[in-house]
Amino acid sequence: MTRSLSDTPIAADDRGLAYGDGLFETVLVRDGEPQLWPQHMARLARGCRALGIPMPAAAELDGLPGQAGAGLMVLKLIVTRGSGGRGYLPPSPAEPRLLWQLSRFAPQVERWEAGVRVRHCRLQLGIQPALAGLKHLNRLENVLARSEWDDPEVAEGLLCDSQGSLVEATCMNLFWQRRGRLETPRLDGSGVAGTLRAALMERLPITEVVAGPEVLAEAEAVWLGNSLQGLWPVIRLDTADGAMQRCWTLAGLRRDIQREAHELLGYPAEFGH
Repeated sequence: MTRSLSDTPIAADDRGLAYGDGLFETVLVRDGEPQLWPQHMARLARGCRALGIPMPAAAELDGLPGQAGAGLMVLKLIVTRGSGGRGYLPPSPAEPRLLWQLSRFAPQVERWEAGVRVRHCRLQLGIQPALAGLKHLNRLENVLARSEWDDPEVAEGLLCDSQGSLVEATCMNLFWQRRGRLETPRLDGSGVAGTLRAALMERLPITEVVAGPEVLAEAEAVWLGNSLQGLWPVIRLDTADGAMQRCWTLAGLRRDIQREAHELLGYPAEFGH
C-alpha cells in the first residue's frame, strides 16, 4: 500500500530533484501514531534552518501520520526548496514543496536476535560541517557505498570519513561498548544524526568519540540502529575485500541498549538471554 499527496509528476525544475536541495524523514507509524515524532520534527527543523528553507506548518505535518490507519507503516516526508532560482542561486523567497508517502513496513526481526554480518566500505565520506547530521536529499555517497556489495549475507557497510574516522553505516548509526562504556561516532563533520540515536543518548550514557575503525578491535559488542529497524547486534565484521576481521558472540550480550531502542519504537523489548 502506497499513498501520496501528489498524483502528478514532480516538476522537472524542482530543486530537490535537480540539486538534492531539500530534506527528508522516514518515520515509523504504528496504528496511526508516529514513533519518535518529536525527534524527527526537531531534525527536520534543524535542516530547514541550515538550508534556509521555510519549515512546513506543524498543523500540516502533524495530520499526516493519522492517515496511516491500522498496522505498521513508514511515512516518508520530503521537503524541497521548490522551483525557481537561477542555476545554483536559490529563489528568494523560496516556495517549498512537501511530498509524503505511506508504505507498509515489516522490520527484519530475525536480526534483533541472531545479529548481523557487516563489512567495511572503500568509499570515504566527505567532511562538510555545514551539512553534518542533516538528512538532506543528496545521498550519492551512501548510494555508491551500498553498491560495493550484493551479498545478502552482509547486512550493512561501515563508513569512515576522508580523515579515517568512523562515522556510520550506509543507512544506520553505529554504537559499540568499549571497556564497559557505550560509545558512538561524533557526527560534526559528516553523517546523519539518527532520531533513534538522539533518543537513546537522552536515556543512556552514550559518549560521542572520534575514533578510527581500529577501535572496533577493542569493542566488547557492536550494534547498528535506526528508527525503522531498531537495533541489530553485530556478530561479524569483514574487510572491504570480504575477509573476516572480527567476530563477536551473542552470549552475555548487553541487551539494555537494545531494550531501550525497542521500547522507543514499540517493538518487543524482551528477547535474548
